[in-house]
Amino acid sequence: MEYTEIIEEAGITLTLNKLRTGLAMLGIIIGIGSVIALVSLGQSSQASVSNQIESLGANLLTVSPGSQRGGFVQGGFGSATTLTLADAEAIASSPTATDIANVSPEYSKRAQVTANGKNTNTSITGVRAIYSTIHKVSVAEGVFITASDDARQAKVAVIGPTTANNLFATTDALGQSIRIQGQSFKVVGITVSKGGTGFGNADDVIYVPLSTAQKTLFGSTSLSSIAVEAKSATVMTAAEDEIGYVLLDRHKISSPSQADFSIFSQNDILSTASSVTGTFTALLSGIAAISLIVGGIGIMNIMLVTVTERTREIGLRKALGAKKKNIIAQFLIESIILTFVGGVIGMGIGIFASFIISKVISLPFTISIGSIGLAIGVSGAIGILFGWYPAQKAANLQPIEALRYE
Repeated sequence: MEYTEIIEEAGITLTLNKLRTGLAMLGIIIGIGSVIALVSLGQSSQASVSNQIESLGANLLTVSPGSQRGGFVQGGFGSATTLTLADAEAIASSPTATDIANVSPEYSKRAQVTANGKNTNTSITGVRAIYSTIHKVSVAEGVFITASDDARQAKVAVIGPTTANNLFATTDALGQSIRIQGQSFKVVGITVSKGGTGFGNADDVIYVPLSTAQKTLFGSTSLSSIAVEAKSATVMTAAEDEIGYVLLDRHKISSPSQADFSIFSQNDILSTASSVTGTFTALLSGIAAISLIVGGIGIMNIMLVTVTERTREIGLRKALGAKKKNIIAQFLIESIILTFVGGVIGMGIGIFASFIISKVISLPFTISIGSIGLAIGVSGAIGILFGWYPAQKAANLQPIEALRYE
């Protein structure tokens, strides 16, 4: 019997009992759809995180107070000296820091903000004018914080679009007053949206002059961080070392292992975020893959029932000269058709579900061709794996016993 005839006959056999065929494919459909949707969700999350990190600025190094476990310093247990404005100015003016383009001292703290009868808890970030250059912050309306604002401790604020929506909704926020820590600030600018959600949303923020944040709002002489822009991506490591040596000298620390500050690059943050989202995606995909195994067992069960029901047919075929390999091919192809068709349907459902989910939670729609190919390949492999035993059982039936079977 030619394989084209076997395939045609397998298709006819499967369509004779549509309900059974549909139920047999259901496990594969759910499994393939789940794997594709969850892999897509993981990749979309990773792309979203990467976009948000990259939108914070190019060639960016971030200096934070406290020791770190990687990068320039290696897990120091120093005196945890707080970063100060003088540290930032020393980095900017150091003759040895030749690979540094810009330095932005920053102070950030969350606080309750009220305006227009509404309130929200958001991040208050004290900055200087250079912040917008380093972090690539653009203003959609109004102006950003200026050097003059910082020099005179002005009570002005630039707010993100999410904050503007939370406080003013449909009202134009520009020129309005908001209250931070009980003090009135005038909104002089609204930033362009960078996208993002959750606790670290770059659009849910209020920028005020650094001097105002430190002296007027929070009464602090320290900095939350110092952002440093390297001159190019190729000198990031050199710039990181230069910053480290300047701060070690200022803090009177002789050994880098005892450093009381941490230096992170965008690549460090991106690599960590990618690792976390990658692990999460693999975990979800593994859980979804269990349904593929369940689906495969379901197909094997259906095929075993089919073999039992068609025992006399198998005996007749063998009596008429059908070889063992023909019987195996017949049942194996039926199993493969079940899983392959289920895989294709599951692929469509998975892609559609991925698109809907990405739109609902505002993530970029990402589909991996590799995951689709892998899913279809796995479905075919499951058809062979779980169809082999029923096919062998059918092929091993003795013709006389099969013909006598009732």
